[in-house]
Amino acid sequence: MPLRMTVTVAKVLRVFLEDAAEPRYGFDLMQDTGLASGTLYPILARLEGAGWIIGEHEAIDPEIEGRPARRYYVLTAEGAKAAREELAQLSERLRPPAAVRRSPRLGENPI
Repeated sequence: MPLRMTVTVAKVLRVFLEDAAEPRYGFDLMQDTGLASGTLYPILARLEGAGWIIGEHEAIDPEIEGRPARRYYVLTAEGAKAAREELAQLSERLRPPAAVRRSPRLGENPI
């Protein structure tokens, strides 16, 4: 399934790429990205549907732990590769044109 790369999707992927092997769960991802649950969870569902991440519930007894089991997500090898490629392309698309990058700033001497 094709994945539309948006700034919010890019934020989520950058967190996963910080340590591609580390499992992440929703609340931590919300804190790390600054995204609300209503924005984050649809992105996680799209990433999982595209095969970029795998989500699994942790194997705990909720009564013993005193909390529900968390759903952890981990980046797949294919997802890590695709994420790096997509983030590089997004970065390139957001880069200002060469003429804009080379123009002197206000007050600078264009020598």
